[in-house]
Amino acid sequence: MSFPYALIFIPDPAFGRVADRAEMARMALDGGATAIQLRAKGLAERELVAEGERLAALCRRRGCPFFVNDRVDVALACGADGVHLGPDDMDPRAARRRLGADALIGVSAYDQGDVDLAEEIGAAYVAVGAVYSTTTKTIDVVGTEGVRRLRAMTSLPVVAIGGIDAIRAAEAVAAGADGVAVISFLSAAEDIEGAARELRRRVDAARRDAVT
Repeated sequence: MSFPYALIFIPDPAFGRVADRAEMARMALDGGATAIQLRAKGLAERELVAEGERLAALCRRRGCPFFVNDRVDVALACGADGVHLGPDDMDPRAARRRLGADALIGVSAYDQGDVDLAEEIGAAYVAVGAVYSTTTKTIDVVGTEGVRRLRAMTSLPVVAIGGIDAIRAAEAVAAGADGVAVISFLSAAEDIEGAARELRRRVDAARRDAVT
């Protein structure tokens, strides 16, 4: 089985030629994405749950993890495998209590305190970023040095996010990331499946180089 967080895709129709999140996710999975995350700030709760149910069903069929960004309640309602939590979201300890011991929880980490909390609740991974500048979120850019710094703090899987493309994905993995999460690079691609395949190829190659 491939590493489940090698390539996390966060489909966003606002960037792409495909209007349907589930179709975007399907194409990315065909190309080698290993997990899907739902992030849709503008949707009403009912629409968000409906989107989550469609993506959860797709990911179950494909045998890959499905995360909901921020919303523990939506994750529970749609049958997601877990959530990704940022610094302004629910405390990961509270999320663990609500979701249960088997849920997957990804945690954005910026310092040792964040890492310690992620380890305390048995996080699936810690996310570091933005590694590069990004159009999807206003956040400080940490660069590959930020990846190296976080890598030195934990044995948990490290996922790099923010401005990731195929070349930068390899750079982030070389700096210590175990995988990457992407929004615009795949969402805006003319050929999502082909772009995902190339991105996954570069991540896998960089991961192999990191252990040789």
